[in-house]
Amino acid sequence: MATQDRTGVRGPTRAGIEARTLREDRWWLSPLVTFVVFGAFVVYATIRAFMGRDYYASPYLSPFYSPCLGDCVEGASDFGQPFRAFPLSAALIILIFPLGFRMTCYYYRKAYYRAFWLSPPACAVAEPHSAYSGETRFPLILQNVHRWFWYAAVLVAMVLTFDVVLAFRNAEHEWGHVGLGTVLMLVNVVFIWLYTLSCHSCRHAVGGRLRHFSKHPVRYRLWTWVSKQNVHHGRYAWVSLFSVALVDLYIWLLAAGVIDDVRFF
Repeated sequence: MATQDRTGVRGPTRAGIEARTLREDRWWLSPLVTFVVFGAFVVYATIRAFMGRDYYASPYLSPFYSPCLGDCVEGASDFGQPFRAFPLSAALIILIFPLGFRMTCYYYRKAYYRAFWLSPPACAVAEPHSAYSGETRFPLILQNVHRWFWYAAVLVAMVLTFDVVLAFRNAEHEWGHVGLGTVLMLVNVVFIWLYTLSCHSCRHAVGGRLRHFSKHPVRYRLWTWVSKQNVHHGRYAWVSLFSVALVDLYIWLLAAGVIDDVRFF
């Protein structure tokens, strides 16, 4: 074996197995599904972010465009339009925050490292890269900003909750009405909160650096709850990914006049 090949899994301290893996199961199925589904979402979200239209159907505002701070259509901006002069789509102003939170998330790191970078594609399967530096060098060292993106994600979740409250109106903004869009937005924001609050950064924020939990009973209870939810963090990540896309798609079809909102009362 050449010297340049004796790195990573081919290093002198590793088992001398030439086969890429001895696994006989369909180990490639999970990273393939992740690649297809996550890749499809990225394509869909990118197209919708750059469209700059069909994101508001009174009283529903797409989560991709909330809060709408740019040159927004009438009725879509509840917090003013300080970036009205922004030449591109209004979604691009705030997209960096939820996107940055998800892309630096511990679960999503595992998902796209395995599915897109094959690092490694599965347990007990050698990765095709000759060396591994972890997240100690640029650009992966930037993953450490995840905690700060978490604070921004909490603010975004609060805004989306506000949008749900506004969704309990009809198209004329009269209160006390519920449509299918209201239900979809409510379900979505629940999963957004579950995903956000089950984050490792949230666990650290509520209970990190405490030496004596007995002296901080409230924070201990919060830390215990977050710890229990953290087990399901990956599940919340996927469900919230689908729910946010579904809500945007529904509002897109409403705004484009393809369908009419289903009103329950």
